[in-house]
This record gives sequence, C-alpha cells and structure tokens, in this order.
Amino acid sequence: MGKYFGTDGVRGVANVELDAMLAFKIGAAAAYILTQEREQGGKAKLLIGKDTRISSDMLENALIAGICSVGADVEPLGVIPTPAIAYLTIKHKADAGIVISASHNSYEYNGIKIFAGSGYKLSDELEERIEEYIDDFDRVPKASHAALGRVLKSAIDPIVEYTDHLAETVDGDLSGLRVAVDCANGASSTTITRLMRLLECKADYRFYEPDGININDGCGSTHLENLQERVRKGDFDLGVAFDGDADRCLVVDETGEVLDGDRIMAVCAVRMKQQGKLRGGAFVATVLSNMGLHAYAKKMGVKIECANVGDRYVLEMMLNKGYILGGEQSGHVIFLEYASTGDGQLTAIQFMNILKQSGKKCSEIAAEVVPWPQVMLNVPVPNSEKKTIAQRPEVAKAIEEAENSLGEGRILVRASGTEALVRVMVEGVDAEKVDAAAKSVAKTIESIV
Repeated sequence: MGKYFGTDGVRGVANVELDAMLAFKIGAAAAYILTQEREQGGKAKLLIGKDTRISSDMLENALIAGICSVGADVEPLGVIPTPAIAYLTIKHKADAGIVISASHNSYEYNGIKIFAGSGYKLSDELEERIEEYIDDFDRVPKASHAALGRVLKSAIDPIVEYTDHLAETVDGDLSGLRVAVDCANGASSTTITRLMRLLECKADYRFYEPDGININDGCGSTHLENLQERVRKGDFDLGVAFDGDADRCLVVDETGEVLDGDRIMAVCAVRMKQQGKLRGGAFVATVLSNMGLHAYAKKMGVKIECANVGDRYVLEMMLNKGYILGGEQSGHVIFLEYASTGDGQLTAIQFMNILKQSGKKCSEIAAEVVPWPQVMLNVPVPNSEKKTIAQRPEVAKAIEEAENSLGEGRILVRASGTEALVRVMVEGVDAEKVDAAAKSVAKTIESIV
C-alpha cells in the first residue's frame, strides 16, 4: 500500500481526507501517466463512473478538471457499477476508466479506483508513479490553448450495454426463480431491474432508492439481517445483496443462511469442473478463505491457490497461473471469462443459473460446503500503527497463547487496506474457543493503542 493508494484505490472521508484538490491532482497525474506513452494519434480518452454518495458529484468534477488540464478528454457515464466501467473501458478502447466509490463504506467516505485500458486495476508500480506526481505536482505538464481536454457527450448507453453483456453470460434464462434483491441504495439500483427483466427472473427489490446518504445504511452485503428476514418470510428461492458499487455479492439461501464468497466460489468451481470449464482444475481464494472451503475442494478434486487479501492480488495470481475463477470471502468474485474485475451482479446470475439447472433448493447445493467456525473482529488502530501492530511483543504473545488454546485452528491479524483498523481473524473446529481467542487478541490490541 502506498501513501494514497490502498488495496482498493484511494479512500477516505470525503472533503476531509479525500478532498477536491486531491481528486484534481489524482485526475491530472493519472491521466498524464496512463497516456504519456500512447501510440495512436489524437487525444486520450478516460471514462468516469460513480456511485450514489452525496460527495461523488464534487469529486467527479474535480477529477474531470484534472484530466482536462493535462489535455485528455473525459466521458462521464453517471451512476454505474464499478465492473461496468472496467467492461466499458475495454469495449470502447478508452485509455483508462475511473470509478468514484467507497464500496461498502458508509456515505461520508468516498474513493477513487482506476482501471487501465486493459480493464484491470493499476499495478503497484503505476500507483507509485502517480503518487510521485501528486506529491510533486509541478512536474505534471499542463495543457493550454487547443490542447486542453474536453468533456465529451457520451455516445455510450452504459446501462444497456453492460446489462446486455451480463445477460449474455447465461445460457437460457432464470425464469422460475424468485429472488429478493438488496441494492444497498448504491450503483446496482441503476442496472439490476433491467438485468432481471432480460433474464425473465421474478425479483423483489429493496434499498434501491438512493438519496446520497443512505448508501450501505443498514443494508447491502455488510448488513444482511433485513434480507435474511425477507427471504425467510417471503417464500423466495434465495436473496442476493450487493455493496455500494456492486462489485461484490453475497447470497442468502431460502432458510436465511448466508453463503459468503467462499461458498459461492465452491459451488461455481465444482459446477465449472463438471462442465470442463475450470481451467487448470483450480481457483484462487485468499489467505482468509475458510478451512472448510479447502476441505470441500479437496473432496471434490478441485485445487485452491491462496493469494494475499485484495481482489487485485487474487486477479494477479489468476493471470499468472492461467485460472479463470477467483475471489474473496467478502463476495468479490472474478469470472475472468466474462469480466476483468469482481462483479456482484455477474456473480449473482452465475450462481442463480447453477441453482436453476440443479433443480435443488439453494440450501441443498451449498450444504456440502461446511465452513469451520470463524470470527472476524475489527479493532480501531491508527493508520500509522496498523501495519506493525501484530509484531508488537504484547500482541505476538497474545496470538501465540490464543493459538495454543485453539487446538486445531489458526489466527491471522492484518491491517485493513482501506480503514484505520486491524482485522483479527480466528478459525477453528470449536466455536467457543474461536470466539474466546478472537476476543483475547482484540482486547490486547485495544489495550496498547
């Protein structure tokens, strides 16, 4: 992680940590770095999308000003899911795509994610170069006269093009399924209704009326209680919940039980293997993936590779190893055959397609993936200390003692890539011991910060 860029772009409280001036500099520096080696003639073009936060308009205009100031054109696409920008950047051969979103965070936060022309998130090296120019902004060449960039009137219908693409990934339709949908009052509010109509799926939508400050507010993939209750009482086949920018999805089965990204990937991986589509007979998870997932994959003859936490690192391993499926427990799942980044709506319809074809209940197709008890606690730690807190003698001792108490299990303490937190993850076969170990380590961390 760099000075500005974390595991998922630049993020912070809007107009406090991430203000209009920083957004202007990011736009200018990114446009310059990403287009200075452009071979074809004419001006470079960048696409911009955003989620529904009240601060997104402010940051969008600052980014646009920065981009135009270095002589690049920009095409704003409005409120649209993050993976839609990645897809449209590739399809329309844009030089880069930028998304204004803080994903699952509450409305006061916002962020800036950047995709290269390939549709992939930027490498650490490119982010470091952009950061250098942000800090030494006088080095960024400024355009003038006719060389200034323009704001282009969009020739793209992003909602139609993106949802058409997603619908084409499903053989047939999803008729016969009844699904409860939670849009998190975020970007999926603009696309999911058309997508479900295209696939002839009967859907009931909630939290799809954003007002600028209700994004992720008691809803979405990080607040599933409402969806669980709706599914249990409403005779639905399943429920799906997205986060603010719709790059992640979690599923709730007909009994109200949550299927996280691990279990979703397991179901998809086994189905893809049966169809001869699981390249390399493997998929990529992260070091946080549940040990129950590993046990199930081994039983089904599927190999799992583990990357560092962050969908960018999952993707990096997928590309290096030639795999086409990977993701995280949080619901970021990458189907590389169809998308260059995690896509919540794509994940939902791929899972629903498997469910329909199986002829089984949702609880039945996920029943064999039995997760080990796992506890994740978030402990507030200043950004200046979060990367080294696990090496402090007091914490190292607490981790060692807690691991010994678990018997069979593991403990992982890692810094959040987007917030001033460390995450304490404990996993084992005994739920009570897991809970006690997590609280013990978290309490030790809290006592020294």
